[in-house]
Amino acid sequence: MAVRIRLRRVGKKKEPHYRIVVADSRSPRDGKFIENIGHYDPTKDDALVIKSERAKYWFSKGARPTATTRDLLVKSGLGDKEVPAAVRD
Repeated sequence: MAVRIRLRRVGKKKEPHYRIVVADSRSPRDGKFIENIGHYDPTKDDALVIKSERAKYWFSKGARPTATTRDLLVKSGLGDKEVPAAVRD
C-alpha cells in the first residue's frame, strides 16, 4: 500500500478549506483516509496548522507528500531535509 500525505478539500463552494491527511494513494481525494494531521485555509494568511510529530512519524513509515503538501509542510516549519521528495502522480 502506497501511503501519501495530501490535501482533502472541505468547506463550501467558493470557500475552500483543506485538511492535510494521510491516505492510501488509491483512495479518492475526498474519500477514505488513515489520519488527519492538520488543516489549511488558503483564504487567511496564518491558517496553516500541522501536527509535525505525526508528519515525521508517517515519513518514517514511508509516506510521501504530494508537491503542494510538501510546500505547505516546509512552510509550516519542517525543514527541507526532514520532508521527503514530493510525489508526481
